[in-house]
Amino acid sequence: MLFRQRWRDLVFLHWPADPCEVARLLPYGTVPDLHRGRAYVGLVFFRMDDLAVGRMPALPYLGSFGEVNVRLYSRDAMGRRGVVFRSLDCDRLLPVLTARGAFGLPYRWSRMYSRWFDSRLLYRTRRRQGGRAGARVWLDVADEQVTATPLEEFLTQRWGLHERFLGRTYYLPNAHPAWSFRRCALLGWEDGLVAAAGLSRPQGEPVSVLYAPGLPVVFGPPVPLAVPGTWPG
Repeated sequence: MLFRQRWRDLVFLHWPADPCEVARLLPYGTVPDLHRGRAYVGLVFFRMDDLAVGRMPALPYLGSFGEVNVRLYSRDAMGRRGVVFRSLDCDRLLPVLTARGAFGLPYRWSRMYSRWFDSRLLYRTRRRQGGRAGARVWLDVADEQVTATPLEEFLTQRWGLHERFLGRTYYLPNAHPAWSFRRCALLGWEDGLVAAAGLSRPQGEPVSVLYAPGLPVVFGPPVPLAVPGTWPG
């Protein structure tokens, strides 16, 4: 176990994406993972809690923060289906610097706001630098559980991420319990992060909107892909 964390109050928004556009943004050694011939881009809002290295106690203060990420879906030659993060906005500077320096992940230091208003959940983010791109989502969440559709299973049942760092593509595996989703209604959204991540701006309403209360996640060590290059260390 490399590190562990808990994801809480997740909101997933997804739109179709051009597979050719997606392909040029993926790490070497991976290709777009398609569902019925279509690629997708996701905008995901959540709170991260109890971040810990190995079996050490969770980090106080620095181990809890808000995050918004723009993600694509990938597959490698071993058949592993993964997530590729085009951006990850976070409101704690030290985790941003650590993730960028240790794993090459495209974290950005941003202002984050999240709050419940009875059954309604609001997330808002704005970058501190670099054009100050941002995003917002406003959701009404019910207590009723819902079953994910085949598309939503495809989008959320991901057991690792692909990234390229120091000339080598790697796969970082994770493990967590099965997702539990609740019925929700999208009340409003704004997005400037998808276009800032190098993709076409989403057209129209999301084709999938999901809310998940959260779950614990464990990450294993990175596994280099069998492509040219060298892995540090």
